[in-house]
Amino acid sequence: MALSKKETKKIADLARLKLKEEELAKFADQLSGVLDNFKMLSEVNTKNTKPTSQVTGLNNICREDKKILDWKANKDIKKNREKLLMNAPKQEDGFIKVPGVFEE
Repeated sequence: MALSKKETKKIADLARLKLKEEELAKFADQLSGVLDNFKMLSEVNTKNTKPTSQVTGLNNICREDKKILDWKANKDIKKNREKLLMNAPKQEDGFIKVPGVFEE
């Protein structure tokens, strides 16, 4: 599958990459090769193959939850926290306040 320079530019724009004209030609060729490899994979007969999401047999190992220190009661933590908050441009209720990511 040969990608055009226009298609490659579109992909680069989506990835927020700024490519020069000579790079567009180079990457169009390379991306076309990658897509050709995926096309070959899609031709493999997987009819009798069970879906697999993990092949090592390992399981997630989670530690037990631990109680977080009460920063209001511990003087050393409180002192360090106050020093940290002094450098924060905005703070609220003992935490650094940052602009929201999902605001309307």
